[in-house]
Amino acid sequence: MTPAVFSHGDLRLYLLSLLAEAPQHGYGIIQALTDRTGGTYTPSAGTIYPRLAKLEEEGLVTKTVEGRTSIYAITDAGRAELASRQGDLAGIESELTDSVRLIANEVRQSVKEAMRSLRADLASAAKDDRSTAKKRASSSPIDEERALSRELLARADASINAFRAQVRADLRTHVARGGAVQTSTITDLEASLDSAAHAITAALSK
Repeated sequence: MTPAVFSHGDLRLYLLSLLAEAPQHGYGIIQALTDRTGGTYTPSAGTIYPRLAKLEEEGLVTKTVEGRTSIYAITDAGRAELASRQGDLAGIESELTDSVRLIANEVRQSVKEAMRSLRADLASAAKDDRSTAKKRASSSPIDEERALSRELLARADASINAFRAQVRADLRTHVARGGAVQTSTITDLEASLDSAAHAITAALSK
C-alpha cells in the first residue's frame, strides 16, 4: 500500500508555506507539490481547492479572480500562523522527505517487477516463435515475413516502454532523494535517443 504523503492537517500548513513564497493559482500549487515530490505525488483539484477555500474562510489566504483564474495569496494572519508553527513545518518537511523516499522505492520496485515480467513475456514470445517456425514453412515467403515483422514490432514496443519506465523511475527517484539532474545528463540522453532513432531510420530505408 502506498504511504500517505501528508498526515492529517499537514497539507493545510504546507499550502500556507507555498503561498508564503509567492501567490499562486490552483494549478500552480498542484504543480509545485508535484515538483517538490519528484513527481511521486500529484494531488487532485478535489484535494487542493477545498483546503484553499477553508483557508480563505479562516482569513489566512485571499482569492483574487483574474479572468477565469483564481489567484491565492497568504494574508498577514496566515503568515502569523506559519511563523508560530515553524517547528511543525520542519517536521512536515522531514516526513515529506521520508514519504517520498518510500514512494520512490515502491515505484522502482514496480518497474523492476515490470521488467522481469517483460523479460518473461519476451522469452515466451521467443519460444512461440520457435514453435511456429515449422508452421510457417508451408506459408508463402511474404506471409512469413509479415508475421515476423508484426512480432518484432511488438518486441520493439515492449522494449521502448520498458526503457522509458526505467529511465523515468531512475530520474524521479534521484530527484526525490534530493539529487540534482544535470543538463549534461539530459543532453546525453537526448543525443543517444536521436542517434538510435537515426540508426533505425537508416536501417529501415535500406
